[in-house]
Amino acid sequence: MNNINNNSKELSPEQREKLLSKLKARFEKNMTRHESLEWTKVLVKLEANPEKLWSLNEMERTGGEPDTVGHDQTTGEYIFYDCSDESPKERRSLCYDRDALESRKEHKPENSAMDMAASMGIELLSEEQYRELQKIGAFDTKTSSWLKTPAEIRKLGGAIFGDRRYDHVFVYHNGAESYYAARGFRGSLRV
Repeated sequence: MNNINNNSKELSPEQREKLLSKLKARFEKNMTRHESLEWTKVLVKLEANPEKLWSLNEMERTGGEPDTVGHDQTTGEYIFYDCSDESPKERRSLCYDRDALESRKEHKPENSAMDMAASMGIELLSEEQYRELQKIGAFDTKTSSWLKTPAEIRKLGGAIFGDRRYDHVFVYHNGAESYYAARGFRGSLRV
């Protein structure tokens, strides 16, 4: 199913309404993620930024279940993270980035986490953001998620990922070219 209207990054009116309805229901169901925020104010920002709605729809379409997790008082932006219980289903079996993908001689995955995130208009969560997310719920108890990797680690061939086991959040390393059926990535978007 084509999720974009005329190959642009714009949702049809039906897609827009369906997405806004899902986001509102998720917002209201999970108030502990954003206790001091009001849906009406978030909605105003969303309606003023159709390209960000497109990105949120991509997050939703790929299993991320995006939700509002904060508000930047300085910029006025609302912060959305993927809040699916496990790493988004349609974003798994990816190596870390384009260089890692191209370095594989055989059994290449279809894409990389960094390339897919860029095509969706979102960013991978950093280690700090991932730890913030884990404070509002128990995520990735059976899966893991690639995290935005510091340049000094990436330049040596590695990449980092996180998960939650034994009621603790762990951040590990792996070769950036590796990929696993249970590892995807979580994104963030500022609106």
